[in-house]
Amino acid sequence: MAGYRQNRIDEEVRRELGAVIRILKDPRIAPIVSVVQVEVTRDLRYATAYISVMGGEKAEADTLKALKAAQGFVRREIGNRLNLRAVPEFIFKIDHSIAYGAHINKVLKDVMGEEEKE
Repeated sequence: MAGYRQNRIDEEVRRELGAVIRILKDPRIAPIVSVVQVEVTRDLRYATAYISVMGGEKAEADTLKALKAAQGFVRREIGNRLNLRAVPEFIFKIDHSIAYGAHINKVLKDVMGEEEKE
């Protein structure tokens, strides 16, 4: 039963974090940023947010710096939007799963194109 509640909290924080990142006006944040997953600890003190950034490694580094700089604002906004006992402190990490999936999709299309030529 507790695992179900934890999953709901993770998803709510993920959804609201994505909305808060969209309203940030820092020019260092890449235009295409998505929150892939959020893992909130059981005591609600820390949340690890896995962020996917399109635009290369420089865009990833700049976006991480901007998110770390805006951490106080993000935490306050999440606290205002969600009714939680404690507002978690965010730890932002880059996730390459979306870029990897796009790469695999391209490779599969290339292989399928070669098979049709033969």
